[in-house]
Amino acid sequence: MRLNDLAPDFTLPDSRGTEQTLSELLALGPVVLFFYPAAMTTGCTKESCHFRDLASEFTALGAHRVGISMDGVERQAEFTSKNQLDYPLLADVDGRVAKQYGVKRAFDFMKVKRTTFVIGQDRRVVEIISSELNMDVHADRALAALQTLRD
Repeated sequence: MRLNDLAPDFTLPDSRGTEQTLSELLALGPVVLFFYPAAMTTGCTKESCHFRDLASEFTALGAHRVGISMDGVERQAEFTSKNQLDYPLLADVDGRVAKQYGVKRAFDFMKVKRTTFVIGQDRRVVEIISSELNMDVHADRALAALQTLRD
């Protein structure tokens, strides 16, 4: 995926088993889609909680946060509950969506590259954030990209 590419549409279950479709979420506003390697791990918890803690900033920009990993629905539900996450976590168990977005790793350890896509309502990718070490940069840079959409 590159800037200005059309984000692939997909449908995946969230932590409650409810199907979520990217195009339906985009009808409500821009989407910040962040791929993370594994629920319940230290880095992914820090990243997910930072997205949670900035809820009001994302809401003010009309954006929706969506996390996605190759964990199953039950694991996503446990992760959501344990960390009081207020946005959907999607279960991409077979890695099909991660592969479409170019973030699936060839090996099972750390299944996906930690990458965030800011997607405008026209399904165009307006920002791509990649960092395996700085967990806060994903939400922080996503907010900056969303601000440019409003300007």
